[in-house]
Amino acid sequence: MPPPSLNQPQREAIHYLDGPLLVLAGAGSGKTRVITHKIAYLINECGYSARNIAAITFTNKAAREMQERVEGLLHGSAGKGLTVCTFHSLGMQIMRQESKRLGYKPQFSILDANDGYKIISDILKTTDKAEIRRVQGVISRWKNDFVSPEDALNNGDHEGDFHAARCYREYQDTLFAYQAMDFDDLIRLPVELFEKDEEALAKWQRKLRYLLLDEYQDTNTCQYRLVKLLTGVRGMFTAVGDDDQSIYAWRGANMENLRLLQQDFPRLHIIKLEQNYRSTSRILRAANAVIGNNPKLFDKKLWSELGEGEPINIVGVKDDEHEAETVVMRLMAHKFENRKKYLDYAILYRGNHQARALEQALRNQKIPYVMSGGQSFFDKPEIKDVIAYLRLLANPDDDPAFIRAATTPRRGIGASTLEKLGTYSAERHISLFEAAFETGLEMQLTDKQLGPLQTFCKFINHVQYRAEREPAGPLLQEMLKAIDYETWLIDSEEGKAGETKWKAVLDFIGWITKKGEEDGKTLIELSQTIALITMLEGRDDAEVDAVKMSTLHASKGLEYPHVFLVGCEEGILPHRESIDGGMVEEERRLMYVGITRAQWSLTISYATKRKRAGEWTVCEPSRFLDELPRDDIRRHGLQGDKRALSIDEKKSRAAGLLAMLKEKQGSKA
Repeated sequence: MPPPSLNQPQREAIHYLDGPLLVLAGAGSGKTRVITHKIAYLINECGYSARNIAAITFTNKAAREMQERVEGLLHGSAGKGLTVCTFHSLGMQIMRQESKRLGYKPQFSILDANDGYKIISDILKTTDKAEIRRVQGVISRWKNDFVSPEDALNNGDHEGDFHAARCYREYQDTLFAYQAMDFDDLIRLPVELFEKDEEALAKWQRKLRYLLLDEYQDTNTCQYRLVKLLTGVRGMFTAVGDDDQSIYAWRGANMENLRLLQQDFPRLHIIKLEQNYRSTSRILRAANAVIGNNPKLFDKKLWSELGEGEPINIVGVKDDEHEAETVVMRLMAHKFENRKKYLDYAILYRGNHQARALEQALRNQKIPYVMSGGQSFFDKPEIKDVIAYLRLLANPDDDPAFIRAATTPRRGIGASTLEKLGTYSAERHISLFEAAFETGLEMQLTDKQLGPLQTFCKFINHVQYRAEREPAGPLLQEMLKAIDYETWLIDSEEGKAGETKWKAVLDFIGWITKKGEEDGKTLIELSQTIALITMLEGRDDAEVDAVKMSTLHASKGLEYPHVFLVGCEEGILPHRESIDGGMVEEERRLMYVGITRAQWSLTISYATKRKRAGEWTVCEPSRFLDELPRDDIRRHGLQGDKRALSIDEKKSRAAGLLAMLKEKQGSKA
């Protein structure tokens, strides 16, 4: 529910331009409204040109929402040139323009996690998934902390560190040889550039005269360094964040950045947004009570004018199946009693493994549901096949894309050919694509091997020439027809699976066509756009009338009228690893995030036993339940109050169940 008008702290945050500003925005306090109105204020009233302002978010979805809101506040073409994007999109813009300064060409490739996984697997010479992922995670953390391969080698504490550091060095050399960057490089390399090239830094400081940073508490060390470099000594920025919602330490977010702001910018001004426009007072009292048990960097308390609201329900159940059945029955009864839609409800949990029993219970009752964090459209194998071609058009030195495209569909280029090509390219320190045209390769391959290889490379060259000049959609369609991808896809799948996959490819062609026309981008330019979308999020699905199922992490930033928070037990929330690793404070922030997703009602459940690896385990209610204010909660089920239902409540429940029965009978008719 948006605030009817700006409140006093919001107005102060919008108008403050005397130096660096930190806005501590509690959950549901209108932070996006502050950022968008401040952009409009800078342009409409302070003489800033839109092209000198950048608003930086963490997801494409947040950037799109912000862009749309800003456009509604600006006059005519006043917003032309405004940058509203993610950190990684900004990094990509910088590298596109400055890549030559670091020895890269502008059409560099952006590798996703799967490509990085394959490269690391080759370097380690192992197929041990756990070890490959461990090293990949260590390298990512080093990059987020702006640790170079040399620093990693020099500062290692044990053989595991040295092993990962040696892999890191070789991994970076391989990426550079491919003229490719991974996701973390899109921030790390601009920082590296700006720290050693004053001319490049001065150019971007002139371009971006004012920065607005969303979800500041989620920044990692490298992102903060980029902000410091871009804002320079002037410190003309507004950072908006909430230390109580910092839940991403596991992926590199550094809460210390909030503390560092005060050290690095002594003139930092702090404004707190504490009025919540989302939730009832009872829900906010519960959230304040829980988070009050954490040490505070900045003290704040959320409050609301939306009334007291319903008590928070805490439900004890026997086991996970009983929990799922109880949650679903309570949800159905509430829906019919209050005449709500399914999309008004969300079921939140700590880990994806908790979803199985809940899904089963929802399916049993024929309740529609959607899950966040499912497979992205761009992660489908058939779409990744097509994207491999686009990556190769954008950057022929992209070896992982070369291998996938050259063998999908198969065209006479076998493993033996690729192995000899790989050996030759490694000896010459050139890409597979470049090696295919070298005279020396003819000595390594037979005519039967060389012919299909060169035919493929010439085909890519021909399409690449056209891709810089022709509309994206029709050309992609023509290319897929030329390689007969539809026939290959249908022939290589059983039943109707091939047709389903081809339909997804047609959807992709439609998306490319529309995007190319709307943004005026070529097929090559769109390939880099896709790489970022793939890593940040999938396509948005249209809102359907279905219960939303989500992990607590994925629910951050969202809100739902009625929330069921399940599995509130020791070992789940807080998570066992967090208890052992001394990270209970972050788990408490996660509980706080879960509570503050609810607008009107909140039900929290816990089980007394759960099955783990086929064995029953006794569970204890989460310590966070004891931190909730007693006057605002109502206990049910095991250890709950045995309060009898009133006559009105019984009538309401009976009417709801009768309506449900009639609806089900009607749907069968």
